[in-house]
Amino acid sequence: MVRMSDSAPMATAAGPSDSPASAAPLDDAAPAWERRFRAPRVSLPDWAEHAPDRSVFLSNASGTYEIYAWDRADGAQRQVTDRANGTTMASIDPSGEWIWWFADTDGDEFGVWMRQPFGGGPDAPAAPGLAPSYPAGLAIGADGLAVVARSTDEDGSTVHVVRPGAEPAVIYAHRESAGVSALSEDDTLVVIEHSEHGDTMHPSLRAVRLDGSVVAELHDGEPGEAPSSGLSCTGFAPVYGDPRVLVSHQRRGRWEPMIWNPLTGEEQDIALGLPGDVGVDWYPDASALLVEHDHHARSELYRYDLASGALEQLETPPGTVLGATARPDGSVEYLWSSGERPSELRSTGGGTVLVPPGDRAPGSVPVEDAWVEGPGGLVHALVSRPAAGSGPYPTVFEIHGGPTAHDGDHFAPGVAVWIDHGFAVVRVNYRGSTGYGKDWTDALRERVGLIELEDIAAVRTWAVESGLADPERLVLSGGSWGGYLTLLGLGVQPADWALGLAAVPVADYVAAYEDEMEALKAMDRTLVGGTPEEVPERYAASSPITYVDKVRVPVFISAGLNDPRCPIRQIENYVARLGELGAEHEVYRYEAGHGSAVVEERIRQVRKELDFVARHLGLPKNA
Repeated sequence: MVRMSDSAPMATAAGPSDSPASAAPLDDAAPAWERRFRAPRVSLPDWAEHAPDRSVFLSNASGTYEIYAWDRADGAQRQVTDRANGTTMASIDPSGEWIWWFADTDGDEFGVWMRQPFGGGPDAPAAPGLAPSYPAGLAIGADGLAVVARSTDEDGSTVHVVRPGAEPAVIYAHRESAGVSALSEDDTLVVIEHSEHGDTMHPSLRAVRLDGSVVAELHDGEPGEAPSSGLSCTGFAPVYGDPRVLVSHQRRGRWEPMIWNPLTGEEQDIALGLPGDVGVDWYPDASALLVEHDHHARSELYRYDLASGALEQLETPPGTVLGATARPDGSVEYLWSSGERPSELRSTGGGTVLVPPGDRAPGSVPVEDAWVEGPGGLVHALVSRPAAGSGPYPTVFEIHGGPTAHDGDHFAPGVAVWIDHGFAVVRVNYRGSTGYGKDWTDALRERVGLIELEDIAAVRTWAVESGLADPERLVLSGGSWGGYLTLLGLGVQPADWALGLAAVPVADYVAAYEDEMEALKAMDRTLVGGTPEEVPERYAASSPITYVDKVRVPVFISAGLNDPRCPIRQIENYVARLGELGAEHEVYRYEAGHGSAVVEERIRQVRKELDFVARHLGLPKNA
């Protein structure tokens, strides 16, 4: 499946095509930062298992992120969707005949699955009879069969088997968060990832038949109790009649692979001896595993032979692999970038898979590492500094979202904006971030937000004492969870920052919980330890609005009016309190969800941030 988060610079197949290769050249007169955002981008293609020449990918070639079809046999590409606020989720069925895409309304993530013939034609509901919902997974089988997972406030999580000409059949339902992970090649078994035990950070797995009858459970803990570690399913072996499932586990404190046979209960542990987190996928003949190893914000690829146990590293440049897939010919296609180089879709078979259609996005500066002693152990930070001049620099602390994600050595147009304007940028992989082991990720629970700010404060002290950062010109910035930490930090650490930039933040934690999508409610219960009614003191301690009267510096907030993750009402509550207190602030509201899929809208938001910082720190505005 392709999603917006997979996106990277757009490219087009070499050879003849009617593709987004017609994207206009970048305007040389525009600032480099704008050209980076406008440069066409593409996600890692998703290809049809039984028709591997047919693929779908996500691109912003039209100026809005939409779905594209690509026939590798003749190089032809075409735009599949065309909607005002974009389309950010799609998949292709195993036969390559149908493209499924998710139709929400103006970025609200609430909608239905549609489908369109690969070669073009009218769109039609892909799962007639299923009411709109939040998507929670999709597995497409043969002959029109599909397994669709949904989430709604009314029903919680439900999983449905969809067959042509029949009403969708419910095979799973629970109030807690759950979704579809995989469908077997023979369309007889489904793996559901669930958190019936109430811990969404450590899900369990259940294999069921298409009538909903349970085949097997995989749960790292005592029955009925919260698990000691999480489990995740990549997929069934891509061979007809093979019931083996590729699973990732945290039993040794980090993500590692194993193979599970739900019919026999057999578990085949695969100890690779790699120090970081490991993600895995099957080679198309199930003879080997494609291994993505993530360690200290960089990644690399390996091939693991299941028969011999041999682990072979595949050649990739230093940086980050943003996604990879093994092709039927044994080659591996992967999306790669580094802090200084925009993304490229490459193949281990040689060269790039796709060639950029026009001018390539301007590059940026390399990333440096900093390891800082924090209250919970060494904190890894990524530092980008201007190519010219010397510190101390005005510095932006750009805080990642998630919270269970991490910053890596990959190209980020938003970071390059500040470098172009003479700022250093520091990104902190605080406790709660992935990539540093289970204990590091789990550490933020119950003291949510405050743990992360302790690590950010330690890195801030290092940045000032090392001569990198000017203590009078420090900007705290972030989006989503990073926006939340920005607002929380301005109240909890008011003397540490010169101003704040918060995009789509959590601002009033209780109101956010009341209005957000059900899957986010489940995550909040896991993180904070219950609902606002059950642990009100914890929500209060972790909520930015609790500390709003301590904010002493100007703050810029941007918010999507249709955001189901960080809803607008709770942001308006915070903004109203800023107004009552006479605090200097500016708010930008836009007609989209949790961010925008429209390139010019994203550029507009960055311009407003640049102008805000320029006014309040006395720096020249961007031309």
